[in-house]
Amino acid sequence: MDKHHIARRGLVLGSLALMLSGCTSGDGPPLGYRFAMDPDVDPRYRRQEVAYTGSEPPGTIVVDTASRYLYFVEADGLATRYGVAVGEEGLSFKGEATIGYKAEWPSWKPTDDMIQRKPRLAKYADGVPGGPLNPLGAAALYLYQGGQDTLFRLHGTNAPWSIGRAVSNGCIRLTNANIVDLYSRARVGTRVVVI
Repeated sequence: MDKHHIARRGLVLGSLALMLSGCTSGDGPPLGYRFAMDPDVDPRYRRQEVAYTGSEPPGTIVVDTASRYLYFVEADGLATRYGVAVGEEGLSFKGEATIGYKAEWPSWKPTDDMIQRKPRLAKYADGVPGGPLNPLGAAALYLYQGGQDTLFRLHGTNAPWSIGRAVSNGCIRLTNANIVDLYSRARVGTRVVVI
């Protein structure tokens, strides 16, 4: 082999390695959590950075059920805003809680009260394993008060069309892309304020 052939091979292999180095997921969510923007979601409910004038410190989650937005408070008067679906009238959580537990692709089981209100849920009484058909979606943040699970969640959904509506059994739904983003920001112990 002449040295031009070797140099050309090195250039090709080096270029290939450089191109492939851009294929890493880096600090973002794992590749299995990459979701396209859902066309069923009204554009006003898409995730975006906004000005925040509330008094909560950075790292706090604030859910405004009336406007159907969740805010993850950032520094310098900013917040990441997510569109959400909220509980039907009389079923929604209000008040303060902390994230007591986090789960990726959580399983789901309707409560006895849910089955009583919606008998069609009885077929899921033994639970639904985590996955794309699970109503909790890609991840869930479990809300606790006084060290006890409230049974309310911030979670993804297999029904993205519901974002912006009052349709859940009380939990706060986000698109799967948005719950994955929030999951990566929020830690166990994060304060959650639902107004």
